[in-house]
Amino acid sequence: MAGTAEERARHWQYEELPGVDLLRARYVRKEFVRHTHEHFVIAAIVEGVEVFHHGGSDQYAGAGALALVNPDTPHTGRAGVPEGWRYGAVYPAPELVAEIAAETTGIRGTPGFVSPVLDDPYAVGLVHRVLRAADEGNALAADTLLRVAVTRLLRLNGGALPQREVRTAGARTAARARAVLEERMAEPPSLERLAADLGSSPFALLRAFRDVYGMPPHTWLTDARVRRARRLLETGTAPAQAAAAVGFTDQSHLSRHFSRIVGVPPGAYQRERKNVQDARSRLFLPSTAWQNRQLSQTYAPTAEESPTPPSYGTPSGSGSPSDSPGSPSG
Repeated sequence: MAGTAEERARHWQYEELPGVDLLRARYVRKEFVRHTHEHFVIAAIVEGVEVFHHGGSDQYAGAGALALVNPDTPHTGRAGVPEGWRYGAVYPAPELVAEIAAETTGIRGTPGFVSPVLDDPYAVGLVHRVLRAADEGNALAADTLLRVAVTRLLRLNGGALPQREVRTAGARTAARARAVLEERMAEPPSLERLAADLGSSPFALLRAFRDVYGMPPHTWLTDARVRRARRLLETGTAPAQAAAAVGFTDQSHLSRHFSRIVGVPPGAYQRERKNVQDARSRLFLPSTAWQNRQLSQTYAPTAEESPTPPSYGTPSGSGSPSDSPGSPSG
């Protein structure tokens, strides 16, 4: 079986795509614990198979398919075959997806993806062309291709997300429990104490919380801590200080959970964000010099994960796309 030495990942941002995270990775033994994202997940698989638990069952995404996860939707992730899986992903903010949906689709309400897996080799190619354009510093192509890809996916697999309404007493208690955990993230109460303070029993609170948020309170808290740690790292807070601020015992504790949710260690995550900030402060830096510096900071890079996208019948290069947001099929 392939070993962990073959695992590679780069999680970064491109300053010309605000509100969008980018990922290129190959994982073999990596297992993503149950977690959520504030942004949409559009993961384009090029090799192997990814399995992720979503909506009560395991979903399988192989080469030529996309794993699609809506914001705040609990899910996991692991390899579905011994050789693991290789993919590229974009994480657009809900506001950006809503803007694209309003301009190019007839979706009414909050837009989202209907099915968590979509077989569409062409869209897979589009996602990897976005990553390539970002690597090359081609802002026009990156922005255009991203909007084309999101439009295509919404037209093929989009719909209005159901509105979550807190009606039952249990749901209201779960919402109050979440607010307490957010406020006391660094020093949370025990389940028994939390339930007592809310006038509930431990198991009643546990059931209500899982029904509303898809995971028990302690799992949700770990996910929320990593989210907050990400924001701290993005503002320049040292990993050790971020760990203490959100309630992890030390930096290694943060690193373990951070890697199991984000896919890269906190240090690698922060370095890429610093690269973006440096690029913004050096507007006249030659594009080739900037790109070389970006690539030098990649977490465990390999030639196998170079910016070259899979073919899948897509046009070569990342210049002028052959489709546009006005054309659903490209």
